[in-house]
Amino acid sequence: MSEKRFSDCSVSERLLHTSFIVILGVGYLFAMFLIFSTVSTKDGKPGLSVEDIIIKYHGNRSGTKLEAALTGGMNAYVSPEDHMVIISWIHNGARESGFRKKVEPILTARCVSCHNPDGFMARVNLRGYTNVMNFVKVDTGQSISALVRLSHIHLLGMAILFYLLGRIFLLAELPPLLKRIAIIVPFAAILLDIGSWWFTKYAYVFAYTVQGGGALMALSFAFQSFVSLYQMWFMKSKTKSI
Repeated sequence: MSEKRFSDCSVSERLLHTSFIVILGVGYLFAMFLIFSTVSTKDGKPGLSVEDIIIKYHGNRSGTKLEAALTGGMNAYVSPEDHMVIISWIHNGARESGFRKKVEPILTARCVSCHNPDGFMARVNLRGYTNVMNFVKVDTGQSISALVRLSHIHLLGMAILFYLLGRIFLLAELPPLLKRIAIIVPFAAILLDIGSWWFTKYAYVFAYTVQGGGALMALSFAFQSFVSLYQMWFMKSKTKSI
């Protein structure tokens, strides 16, 4: 008895599979946009680069977390003059007297509306000298607790995504070896990508494998989606390969 293929699916089944793949694709694009908009600003230069990944996971160890934020994603919210005032304060000892006189008014006007205990960015609270001093430290990248949280969310979410997409892709007519490789590669890419977050925290060279794992995952998603949609609607059955 031959295995079921896309050519054996009813129109209703094809519509179900197609709708699911399209929604997954839109969600994947939004995820890519989120990564681009939050990570690509880390080095203060346009485009997502290895340097952005290094700063995110390994940190910018030549400066503090506050400096890294002002140079990267928060650069647009602070004028060049205010930026220099804050940097000068940090490099001159980050004393409370200087904070009250020069830095606090800038943060109150530019940052505290979001960076407060009840704000959108409550985890980066910039209200008051004591809270700000938590970020006037050497930037070592993501904390262990943040990596644990992000890792378990992404491992579970991406595994479920590729399992469900893979169940649809199993109906494709391809040489057995190619199909098996296409099914296992995204799961290997997930481990490579997320595992490299941890390695990058301690050795920045692994930022390249983060980039490679993410690219491999995206290519796998595109390949499985394209093959499934093409064979579902445009190709007639030619083989009975598993």
